Amino acid sequence: MKRPCSVGRTVLVAALLHGACGPAVESPPDPPAASEIPADAEERPPIVASNAFYYYADVEAAWRFYADVLGFETTADYGFAKIMRVAPASYLTLVDAAEGMHSADEPKTVTLAIVTDEVEGWYAYLTAAGVPMRGGLGEVDLEAAHVGFVVVDPEGYFLEFERFQPHPENDRLLPLLDELEPLYPGDGAATTRPAQLGVRATVQWLYFRDTAATNDFYERLLGTPPIVDQGWAWAYPLSASGFLGVVDAKRGLHQASDDKGVTLSLIVDDIDAWYELVRGLDGFEWRSEGIGDESGRVRVFVGYDPEGYYLEWDEFLDVEGNEELMRQLGAR
Repeated sequence: MKRPCSVGRTVLVAALLHGACGPAVESPPDPPAASEIPADAEERPPIVASNAFYYYADVEAAWRFYADVLGFETTADYGFAKIMRVAPASYLTLVDAAEGMHSADEPKTVTLAIVTDEVEGWYAYLTAAGVPMRGGLGEVDLEAAHVGFVVVDPEGYFLEFERFQPHPENDRLLPLLDELEPLYPGDGAATTRPAQLGVRATVQWLYFRDTAATNDFYERLLGTPPIVDQGWAWAYPLSASGFLGVVDAKRGLHQASDDKGVTLSLIVDDIDAWYELVRGLDGFEWRSEGIGDESGRVRVFVGYDPEGYYLEWDEFLDVEGNEELMRQLGAR
């Protein structure tokens, strides 16, 4: 069930609430015909970075965990919404649920995979730190397609520390990962994370009842087939270091749910071009038609995928409060 309209001041999402509860900031023209949608990823406007919004009853406690224990950099802090940099072009935004689009008690039907070369080191560190485990590392099989373990954040979101290994299943993925320079804690970072533990990329794994229809939708949206096909889980490239994962809920860490306490965000530098493309996409449902503006910081629009996950496009503006984020995005 999709949530009814409720007005909040969450800096990255309030504009779409204006569109859902009243007139859109910009009136949309008629959508293009489906035949006008470009078929190839090369014809898509670029996605500068991937992002996701997670929603917390105590966002300050969640922030301390992600900053102090995991060592993620706070790129922008709006008080009730904090943007954390996880990998070179991958972000996670922690939102005070009292002011966001989702409540803290909605099912957390998402797993953030933190792709790292140092799985064993992360496991030793997080075990010693007392972080709750959902699934341990066990004996590492160097011939497996991937190895990893799953921890639980302070309010129940799953975090999977994962290494994709040389394997036919990963033949298209590994060259992309090899091009990335992992992120390590910066000099002077106030974190207990050891300096040698890096993050190369992220995958936001989402859980679906009908994976055939879902894969069809995302192939049309992104203009590319999955780069990883595990038979029951598929991964699509978004940004240079950010991937979207489609999982058969009958086999994944989560079951499918109607409500989902997550919003997948695509950070772009040409939101108008994306808006034109998405308007002609069969299977996309609007939450707010029109591109909104929130406090002069970000232009945004949002809708739903075929099974109700919130999809949001954000174009950040070069204004006070966005300085570090804009610097990072400009370096992509």
